[in-house]
Amino acid sequence: MPTSPVATPAVTRGSGLPPSLTPTLLDRLTARVAAAADAAKVTTNAPYTGGPLADLPVSTPSDVETAFARARRAQETWAATPIRERKKILLRFHDLVLQRQDEALDLMQAESGKTRRDAFLEVTDIAITTRYYARSAAQLLAPRRRRGAIPLLTHTTELRHPKGVVAVISPWNYPLSMAAGDAIPALVAGNAVVQKPDTQTALTALWALDLMREAGLPADVWQMVIGRGSSIGGALMDNADYMMFTGSTATGRKIARDAGERLIGSSLELGGKNAMLVLDDADIARAADGAIDACFPSTGQLCVSIERIYVAEEIFDAFVAEFVARTNALRLGAAYDYSADVGCLTNPSQLDTVTAHVDDAVAKGATVLAGGRARPELGPLFYEPTILTGVTPEMTLHDRETFGPVVSIYPDRDTDEAVARANATPYGLNASVWTRNGARGRAVAARLRAGTVNVNEAFAAAWGSIDAPMGGMGDSGLGRRHGADGILKYTEPQTVAHQRIRGFSPPSGVSHETWSSALTGALKFLKRIGSR
Repeated sequence: MPTSPVATPAVTRGSGLPPSLTPTLLDRLTARVAAAADAAKVTTNAPYTGGPLADLPVSTPSDVETAFARARRAQETWAATPIRERKKILLRFHDLVLQRQDEALDLMQAESGKTRRDAFLEVTDIAITTRYYARSAAQLLAPRRRRGAIPLLTHTTELRHPKGVVAVISPWNYPLSMAAGDAIPALVAGNAVVQKPDTQTALTALWALDLMREAGLPADVWQMVIGRGSSIGGALMDNADYMMFTGSTATGRKIARDAGERLIGSSLELGGKNAMLVLDDADIARAADGAIDACFPSTGQLCVSIERIYVAEEIFDAFVAEFVARTNALRLGAAYDYSADVGCLTNPSQLDTVTAHVDDAVAKGATVLAGGRARPELGPLFYEPTILTGVTPEMTLHDRETFGPVVSIYPDRDTDEAVARANATPYGLNASVWTRNGARGRAVAARLRAGTVNVNEAFAAAWGSIDAPMGGMGDSGLGRRHGADGILKYTEPQTVAHQRIRGFSPPSGVSHETWSSALTGALKFLKRIGSR
């Protein structure tokens, strides 16, 4: 097992912005922001270089209120639009995303600093999400017959109505997946959407809006506002019929409190301190490859990425050696092609957090097996993929989410200990189990307190299973995206019950005492014949 880190190789290319990001494109996207013509501007910077990227108009609370007013008017017509027409728009959007993906890849890399391969996964994700809801929405939202109160005499139907105008607050780390992915089911359900993407990656979200408009989405049904939460967050909450938020647990708690005060619903995907379990019968080489995919995509800035690995002590040294070797071979770089394995962090505050967590752990006795340092010669926000051992509870990164390319690794005596340690966190978003025995892996997965658990995969298997719900337990959030839950949360269920002939009141001339006796006999009979 290595005792000292080895520098990660670098890819030295890609210093400027790609040619696809023309002034014409950037002007067209920024014009989509719901803001006054004389709005103040905020400049975003490209993480690869630190240089200026775009000047975005800043929305005011008044702009947000105006956006909601327009959205409410547009939503009435949109909700009355047959779902088959909404489906056509989504499928055209699906095709446009795939046809124009190079623009999206360039935008995502320029705004977030991620690699092209990580950006492409977002394109794939949105194509899958769009196709799924376009093809499934009619069935998921269709009126459903429900069992009536009195067999044959009560005709009961469950209807689904759109909430109205949904507020979506999306993060910077997955600017296409989180922005478009949460808006799509809300839109196809008949809602309008007013969205606040993170300012740093707003261009990617605006690109998705631009393509949806090109696909035929009526004006004002989906709008975007730009600004700090402290400035316009209150206006979003005050006007929304439902809140969809992805971000920190602290902010999620506030949104949940405010939504509860207004008696509106909310769905929150929050933080995580996700664990990977490598059982004693795991394929070591495959598990080490899986750990790379689990820990370092988008430079570790992924809610479902792994920050803790628990390895059976019988194979601990062998696994660590394989994992460290693979980590040291990763290529860091600012390349607008597929040559780099790991990009950079997105903003200086993330670099500060990663540096502080690693430095604190080392100062308190942790050992760095790989990485452990910034790489300013590659760009201002590069930090090497880092593996630590000897991490103890008094170290910040033991329990706190780092949200960067840092993972701590621990030996465990047996599976029970690994499960207990994995569950010893207030978070519960994602987990990963590695074993040669699929049945054993699924059994261990069921014991983990996490909204999604992957067996012999990092996170893509559960995330990509779009027909199944995805979300967190505990401090990792409320509600789910994907599957039926991902669209039904944006609707109001309504029960319509039509009573035929006779209800629960006695017929004329029959006493309540006689009627009660008759109903009692009917209830006993229904139980006897197995009726629900």
